[in-house]
Amino acid sequence: MTAAPLASTFGAPTIGVDFGTTNTVVSLTHGDDNARLVRFSIDNRDLFAFRSALSFHSVQGAAGAANERVVEAGPWAIESYLEDPLETRFIQSFKTFAASQAFTETRILNKRYLFEDLLAAFLLRLKEHAGAQLDALPSRIIVGRPVTFAGSSPNEALALTRYEEAFKRLGFSDIRYAYEPVGAAFFFARQLKQDATVLVADFGGGTSDFSLVRFERDADGTLRSTPLSRSGVGIAGDAFDYRIIDQLVSPELGKGSEYRSFSNSLPIPQRYYAAFARWDQLALLRASKDMRDIRALERTAVEPEKIAALIEVLDGNHGYALYKSVSALKEALSAQTEATFHFAAGSVEIEKQVARADFEGWISPELIAIENAVGEALERANLTEAGVDRVFLTGGSSFVPAVREIFLRRFGANKIESGGEFESIASGLALIGREADLDLWTMRAG
Repeated sequence: MTAAPLASTFGAPTIGVDFGTTNTVVSLTHGDDNARLVRFSIDNRDLFAFRSALSFHSVQGAAGAANERVVEAGPWAIESYLEDPLETRFIQSFKTFAASQAFTETRILNKRYLFEDLLAAFLLRLKEHAGAQLDALPSRIIVGRPVTFAGSSPNEALALTRYEEAFKRLGFSDIRYAYEPVGAAFFFARQLKQDATVLVADFGGGTSDFSLVRFERDADGTLRSTPLSRSGVGIAGDAFDYRIIDQLVSPELGKGSEYRSFSNSLPIPQRYYAAFARWDQLALLRASKDMRDIRALERTAVEPEKIAALIEVLDGNHGYALYKSVSALKEALSAQTEATFHFAAGSVEIEKQVARADFEGWISPELIAIENAVGEALERANLTEAGVDRVFLTGGSSFVPAVREIFLRRFGANKIESGGEFESIASGLALIGREADLDLWTMRAG
């Protein structure tokens, strides 16, 4: 591959969108080399990380009129759901279905939604909440995509086709896709003072992606860049959350215990606890036929108090509170070697001391998969750790000490860089949009 200049001359505005599993970030350039984040204001808070969530709420229409469907996105979707969970369909982390052939549609309030319908609805609400910042959109957009989409057998072409249809509905005619860690590399490259081979590690909610890029300066000082390799794995922060819940919470709600059936003792079905992988799925569990069986289990369970606690968590719609407790523990364990996990909802209260070493043991399968993907990126570029000059870590899970330790051990502390963990991809994508040779860095659907 031939090298391309990193920065181009003053030109038209560009936009980059990092549509993430957990959050979505949008960045704009106004024809110069400065990328500016789109910001959102809610409840006297100023945000740039827009939660990747949707809510559909049924509102009673006027007399004789059909019910109205109110769609919200981001933090407004969470507020809508928490205010009226029984009348609201809440969807988050739907990026994980982008490449799934098994996901064809979902029905929400008696209306059929394809994946592209969900994404378009989300993007339109995001645009509206951005106000004047996104009033005048350029025709071209650079959209981030993971190196490896989430799922057991992801269909990359299907995912990009779905993205394409959704972004067209916002009026974009030139839609291009760039690997998310490459976007982060562009953001990071502004700090480089000399030639360097850089490994960018991007940790999202659903995927962990790695790219190797070579940056070099011409005699006139222009920074040029060449992509060397990439790799990825469909696991990241969400998997860490589930490990915490599986170890600390699910056993207190009956997982691993038994119930009596005539003269036999049988294990409580594991499927009841799979929904804890994503807190919004708990409401679906409550509405499913499994809920009737769970209620019946309280009468025959060996430890009925645990099943009663499970029922209370589901009936009380306490999934979001659980998610916040898990996030608080992860953040605390990033700063200290031991922390207290505390979850309180109704009469249910779970409090446990957690050592960082225990947490690292729980996520060891994910850590191994992440390290293997790093090795694949090096192998594909025909490089060893010694051939990498800088390592740039980005994304929320890059703060987890066990994740950072992988890179410290392999590359050394003097090579590790971080900063802009949540904005680097979107801003880098917007900067890519200014490149003279876009085909080197981007792709189109199909």
